[in-house]
Amino acid sequence: MIRITINGRSLEVAAGTTVAAAVMTIQPGFRRSVSGELRGPLCGMGICMECRVTLNGHRHERSCQTLCTPGMEVVTDA
Repeated sequence: MIRITINGRSLEVAAGTTVAAAVMTIQPGFRRSVSGELRGPLCGMGICMECRVTLNGHRHERSCQTLCTPGMEVVTDA
């Protein structure tokens, strides 16, 4: 198990967990559309870009293609 932080909330996940899967365990969406609706991953393979988050200060990272690492800080726009 490894510990990460999502929007300031500490979470423990199994090694090999994608960031997208970790985010979905604690909140329903990743960002908001221009009309305010929650958006989340659609394709799960990095093409739709709906899973973009900020990882350790790097914006627009695809969370469905990134494995969690110890101490990782994840920030969503939702």
